[in-house]
Amino acid sequence: MENVFRQQLVKLRRRQNLSQEQLAHELFVSWQSISKWEQGETSPDLDTVVKLANLLQVDLNELIGGQTSQPKTHAYKEVKTLPEGQRPMNGWEFLSKNWWLIFPLLAALSWVIVMFQH
Repeated sequence: MENVFRQQLVKLRRRQNLSQEQLAHELFVSWQSISKWEQGETSPDLDTVVKLANLLQVDLNELIGGQTSQPKTHAYKEVKTLPEGQRPMNGWEFLSKNWWLIFPLLAALSWVIVMFQH
């Protein structure tokens, strides 16, 4: 794990075009500390590793283990969202806005009843 971390640190620091001194300045450590991390002589503490990941704009898994995070594909159905400030309508709200639908429904129901009586 240590070997992967130091390789990743060098690679990611160079990808960001940062010198050891620049990275050290951002982390409030000495450039010698950066050099020792990259050579595998010492390791940073957990807080510094988190700061490193944020500064280098990578996931902790990529910084520590070299594992790039893949976007996850979900097997579930995508949920459609309503516009801001709207919520789903309940049954009573539907009836209060569409009360007039009762008349065609009653007419159709009456017609069905009449048809079955003959």
